[in-house]
This record gives sequence, C-alpha cells and structure tokens, in this order.
Amino acid sequence: MSYKLVKPSEEYIDEIRSFREEFLVSGDSMDGTMTLKTTENILDWLEDVRIFESSDTIPEGVPAWRVPAYLYLYVRESDGRVVGMIQFRHYLNDFLAEWGGHIGYCVRPSERRKGYAAAMLEAVLMICRLFGLDKVLLTCRSWNEGSRRTILKNGGKFDRKAKENPNDHACGELERYWIDLE
Repeated sequence: MSYKLVKPSEEYIDEIRSFREEFLVSGDSMDGTMTLKTTENILDWLEDVRIFESSDTIPEGVPAWRVPAYLYLYVRESDGRVVGMIQFRHYLNDFLAEWGGHIGYCVRPSERRKGYAAAMLEAVLMICRLFGLDKVLLTCRSWNEGSRRTILKNGGKFDRKAKENPNDHACGELERYWIDLE
C-alpha cells in the first residue's frame, strides 16, 4: 500500500471529522493537530491551519506554542483514510525549545502499531531539509514508548529530560531528542 502527505483540505473533511471523533472517543491526546480537539467545525479548523502557515497571517496574542507551521494529513491512497497527522513548526520559540519541539504528530488509535508514525516523520524530515533546517527537536512523554521508538528510528539522539510543562501538568516528564538533517 502507498501513503502520502497532503495539506488538509475540504476534500478530506469527512475523514478529518472521523479522525477527530476516534480520538475524542479514545480520550487520547491529539498532538500535532493544532486546535482539532477543541474545534467542532472542521471548516473553521481548516481555516486555522491555513492562517498558521505564515507569520504574516498569525493573529496577535496567540498561545506560546503557536508559531508558523505546516500541518499534513498522512493518507492511505487506496481508500483515502487519514491514518495520521503531523505538524512541522518552522522555528522554535522559548516554549517550543523546551517542551514542544519542531514536530508534533499522532496516529489514529485504530491504525497504531503499523509503522505510520515513523513513515510520517521520515517524510516530514525531508520537508524540514528543504525548508533549510539542519536539525530538528522532538519531544515525547517519558512513558510514550511508541513515540520514543519512532524518534529513535529516524535518527533521534537523546538530549535530556525536561521538567514538566507548567501549562500542562498532565503531560508529566518529557524526553528531548535532536535529529540531525545534514
């Protein structure tokens, strides 16, 4: 089977809605999806994604973790199913440099343990290279073995553990990894 990274669009609105619903039912976090968890109207979410692709269109007073970013759907070509989402943040501000990193991603709960996260990350690392970055920071919760393996499979080198994010006490301790793109 083949898969592709695509920018979110109205073409995938039903799949995005289904993806969101599956996460809401499971109670899992939706890392790398921007405001999808809290935005019921998918058209509003699509507009939010578009606004945050450029620093020229980002409104004033946004949360610290919001910087210009590209968000991609990871789509199975045979049936158009969105199996994952991944976000590439163009640069690190102080908040992202400690807790968020350049990249956030998640795989639909029913599609986990199939290698999608590693493949998505590998594809986005190519985009990061084209963007001109020579290394990227990724973080994962210390208990998230799947994310750790995904990062390590893509060349992640352990940096250090980060103290708990003061804005998200539920996240616990984070591990920080750098991936060299050169």
